[in-house]
Amino acid sequence: MRKIGLEEHFVTEELVAYGAGTSTVARPEAWREASRRLLDLTYERLPEMDAAGVDVQVLSLNSPGIQAEADPAVAVSRAAAVNDFLAGVIAEHPTRFAGFAALPLQDPQAAAKELERAVTQLGLRGALVNAHTQGRYLDDPALRVVWEYAEGLDVPLYLHPANGYDVPHVLSGHPELIGPMWSWGSDTAAHALRLIFGGVFDDFPNAKLLLGHMGEGLPYVLWRLDSRWRFHNHHGIELALGDPSAYLRRNLYITTSGVCSAPPLLCALLALGADHILFGTDYPFEDIAEAAAFLDNAPISEADRAKIAHQNAERLLKL
Repeated sequence: MRKIGLEEHFVTEELVAYGAGTSTVARPEAWREASRRLLDLTYERLPEMDAAGVDVQVLSLNSPGIQAEADPAVAVSRAAAVNDFLAGVIAEHPTRFAGFAALPLQDPQAAAKELERAVTQLGLRGALVNAHTQGRYLDDPALRVVWEYAEGLDVPLYLHPANGYDVPHVLSGHPELIGPMWSWGSDTAAHALRLIFGGVFDDFPNAKLLLGHMGEGLPYVLWRLDSRWRFHNHHGIELALGDPSAYLRRNLYITTSGVCSAPPLLCALLALGADHILFGTDYPFEDIAEAAAFLDNAPISEADRAKIAHQNAERLLKL
């Protein structure tokens, strides 16, 4: 069955240094191997895709990417350069690769224009955002222009984890909890909830948010979110759709990246529906063959398997 992976990372030599902080969450030998493979776009990657039966990777710049740059002007120029580079790679292998743009969110107007250029001129399929940008999250009023353009272009924003702006006290003394094993997921889920309660999806009801890692735990807590929202002091916040789960069911799409386990997949199917789940491998941080075999053997219907494997990606990204 045709497979399109939506969380497939790369980096360039010019941007490797931005990932220095991320390297601390991995064992040194594991980080060295992942770093080597991030730089390779074709030599090992394409044979691994072939062996695993993955037809297309939607490539995205590895975390934290451009968002680690403190200088907005440098961020703007480097985002444009890496998006041009990515478009060139895709042009050389148009049947194997698609791409998500990197955005210089340090300058919201420039980020919106770069998204427009990346989609309309370079043929990229949306953008991937790595957590916060110098402490600013996607619900910030200054970033409404990026959502305006994303909705107008009908492309998704993929919200991917990165190191947090700060470390919650509950994690103090436990560095093993910082990173993709735990804190990245809880941070990203909280970021997605900020979008709901910050009014982003009321302002832009047709906006599309992608989350990896089987939805960062959110499909599991929909009932609890609604129940406690009805109990909670709203602090003046009103939701046009009433319950937070309504936004997650309408605006959220998730990928299987980094989670090769049937129970959370079945939960996500029941919570969000098969039309909102897409395949991803988290390459090169997870094993691409394991991710593909998981989807092939998951205890789901063949119709749902086809949607997750490729049909939803073809529809959402216009592939």
